[in-house]
Amino acid sequence: TEIYTLSLHDALPIFGMLRSSLSGSRVRLLAAPLRRHLAAAADAPLRRTPLYDSHIALGGKMVPFGGWEMPVQYDKTEKGSILKSHLHTREAVGIFDVSHMLGVMIRGADRVEFMEKMCVADLQNLPAGMGTLSLLPNKDGGVIDDCIVTNAGEHLYMVINAGHEDKDLPHLAAHLADFVQSGKDASMETLPRNGLVAVQGPKAVEVLQRLVPDADLADMKFMAAASLTVNGTECFVTRSGYTGEDGFEIGVPPGAGAAHNVVALWDALLAQPEVEAVGLGARDSLRLEAGLCLYGNDLDDTTSPAEGTLLWVVAKSRRTPGGFVGSERILAEIANKSATRKRCGFVIPKGAPAREGSAVFDAAGVEVGVVTSGGYSPCLKKGVGMCYVPPHLMKAGTELSVEVRGKKQPLTVTKMPFVPSNYYRGGK
Repeated sequence: TEIYTLSLHDALPIFGMLRSSLSGSRVRLLAAPLRRHLAAAADAPLRRTPLYDSHIALGGKMVPFGGWEMPVQYDKTEKGSILKSHLHTREAVGIFDVSHMLGVMIRGADRVEFMEKMCVADLQNLPAGMGTLSLLPNKDGGVIDDCIVTNAGEHLYMVINAGHEDKDLPHLAAHLADFVQSGKDASMETLPRNGLVAVQGPKAVEVLQRLVPDADLADMKFMAAASLTVNGTECFVTRSGYTGEDGFEIGVPPGAGAAHNVVALWDALLAQPEVEAVGLGARDSLRLEAGLCLYGNDLDDTTSPAEGTLLWVVAKSRRTPGGFVGSERILAEIANKSATRKRCGFVIPKGAPAREGSAVFDAAGVEVGVVTSGGYSPCLKKGVGMCYVPPHLMKAGTELSVEVRGKKQPLTVTKMPFVPSNYYRGGK
C-alpha cells in the first residue's frame, strides 16, 4: 500500500502589516495577525510561486508570507476584495494559489510503517484512494503540523506549510535516518517545482468536470484522491480543501515548456464564468467560519491533540504506548482527561471582533483563557473565533467575556463549524 499526504491546513497570514495600506473597512474583515514564528527574515529574498505574474495581472496585493510573496486580495477583479471573494466562494467557486506549500514524497517498502511512527492515523487500514486528517506530533506530544494522509497505492506524498521546511523536514529526516539504520526501507524526496491550486465552492465539481474529460468526479467523495488528466496535464487531485465547501486540491507538475503547467490550469479555471481568484485574506475568513485550525495560532509545538480538541484524529487502533512519536503525553491525556485547557469556538453577538491574543474572562472577571483566532464572519455578520479555556468552560452556551480595544464585551461559547460544512459525501 502507498500513501499520499496532503495538508488541509496551510497556515495563512493575517495582516497587521497591511493596516496602514488597506482601507479601514477591509482591515476589519481580516482576522488577527498571526504569530508567524517560521516566517523568513525581513532581509531575506522572498520567493515567488509560478503564478506570481498571474497575481500581478489581476491586481494582487502582494504581501510577505512564510518567505513568499502571496496575494492577500485582488484589486483588478470584480470580486477581488476579501468580503466579495469570501461570499463568492460560498456561492459559486473560488480558486486559490497554494503553490507556496512544499510537496514531500516518502517511498520504500516500509513507508507505511515509518509514517505511522510519525503521525496518529491508522494507515494500515486506510482504503486505497481515500484520505484521513492526521497530525505530526513531536516527542513532547505537541503538534508539529496537521496534514491529510491519502492511500494512493504507490507512495507517500506530504504537502507541508509555507515556512515549515526548516521545521518539518529535519524532524522527518532525523527519524527516517534512525528508521533506515534499523534495517527498514524508506526514503524522502521533496518536490519544490510542483504547483498546487485549490478549487473551492458549491459549483467546484461542475467547473472542474469541464477540464477533466476522462473521469466522473461524482465518483470522488470527500477525502478521495486520484491521478487525473486535468486541462491536458496528469495531476494528483484530492477532494478536499480549507474552506468548509466542496472542492478539490490539484497538484500540478511543472512540465517541459517555458511556462509552468499550473499557469495554464489557472487560466483555464479563470475562464469559467463561475470562478473568481481568491487571496489569503478570504482564505483565512473562510477557514475560520468552517472551524478549521490555523497552525501557528490554534495549534503549535506545545499544543496537544487533546488540548486542540482533535482527539478524533488519533485512531483508536493507534492508541498503543510507544506506537508513535509523542505517544506518552497524548495517550495519557486521553486516558486521564488531564488536559487543562481546550480549544472551543465562540461568537460575539454585538461589537467588534476579538483578535488573536485577546484575554478571555469568566463571569467573575477572572482571566481564564486567550483568543487564538478571531475575525468578522461575512456570512453571519458578527465576530467569531476560537479560544483556549479550562475544560469546564467550553460547553456550548457558556457566557464569557473578552477584552477588545481595552473594554470587555460578552462572548458566547458555541459549537463549530460556525457555518455548515458542504463536503461531498456521495449521492445527489
